Amino acid sequence: MRTTVGIIGAGPAGLLLARLLHRAGVDCVVLEARDRAYVERRQRAGMLEQGSADVLRECGAGDRLDREGLVHRGFELRFEGEAHRVDLPSMTGGRTVTLYPQTEVVKDLIALQLEGGPPLLFGARVVAVEKADGEQPLVRFVTGGPGGQERTLECEYVAGCDGSYGASRRALPPGAVRIHVRTYPYSWLGILADVAPSSDELLLAGHERGFALHSMRTPALSRLYLQVPNDTSPDDWPDERIWDELDIRLAAGSWRLQRGPVLTKSVSGLRSLVIEPMRHGRLLLAGDAAHIVPPSAAKGLNLAFGDVVTMARAFTHWHRSGSTSLIDRYSDNCLRRVWQAQYFSHEMTTLLHAAPGADAYDRAMQLTRLRRVTGPTAAAAELAENYAGAPLI
Repeated sequence: MRTTVGIIGAGPAGLLLARLLHRAGVDCVVLEARDRAYVERRQRAGMLEQGSADVLRECGAGDRLDREGLVHRGFELRFEGEAHRVDLPSMTGGRTVTLYPQTEVVKDLIALQLEGGPPLLFGARVVAVEKADGEQPLVRFVTGGPGGQERTLECEYVAGCDGSYGASRRALPPGAVRIHVRTYPYSWLGILADVAPSSDELLLAGHERGFALHSMRTPALSRLYLQVPNDTSPDDWPDERIWDELDIRLAAGSWRLQRGPVLTKSVSGLRSLVIEPMRHGRLLLAGDAAHIVPPSAAKGLNLAFGDVVTMARAFTHWHRSGSTSLIDRYSDNCLRRVWQAQYFSHEMTTLLHAAPGADAYDRAMQLTRLRRVTGPTAAAAELAENYAGAPLI
């Protein structure tokens, strides 16, 4: 097989990149290790910044988003039993965010791809990316499961959109990149509950007992999270204990949390990771293959979209003009945005979580920061701008 851009991974980043390249007339092929059913079931966060929602609309994937997405014009920060609403449009020139599950984004993009887009191969497990330093990289992949047939894809460039444990990362030679990692000393216990959300907007609590988040999956399903120690097992938390703790941490005025059956329960660690540069020869990394952010600021999916919008522009410019100037600047252009998102995600994480071993002084400093970002200050405006995100198109 031959193509111009070989895309590894059919997550939202790889699928959006394929859609953008197809619309620009740049040939590409998408290789995905898993089958379609598995890919469309993968559960991930789904808060879209205004820029991400606009990109999906621009590439033809906005119909269901506009029908079913939950538009949020603000969110609440809660601490000391008080609720402080952050109004996004008034502080960001009209921008909003939309809750739309990542699984649905993927379904929409797959449907468009299979309708008439470039080739999308499920069950194509990439085993190696070779000659990334040369003029024609080679992607080796296997189809048909264990013991299947090995095939090759020759391309001009490779886009690694296959996550932090994928073949793209493994293809990087030792010493070719710097990897910056920060692991946080706490985790999130997350539940999906069969109960309508108790609020129309996200609630983020910075309680002395630890962080809590009230979110929603649909108008009938709630997603909620609690800060827990890193060695926590979901079995340590019976349903009643979870609801009791959420009640304590999210409490504000007369507001009440509605309870319901817990459908799923899991614990996830929090970490930050950045790879510099995000390009090695003709292999360009995007999304989780290049960086990971803690979920406190919901930047992961939006950063991935920013990467592939930047990458698509670079490939389109090269395809039309022959100039590699934008490809050469791809990593630098992305990393400025990536580090800004890392900074904001780190700030939100430390702002709202209780650090192990924190004392009264630490809590007083945390409350002071919370009051600054919820008052009429430049810090409040900066928080809203970073939360809403910058335009992508």
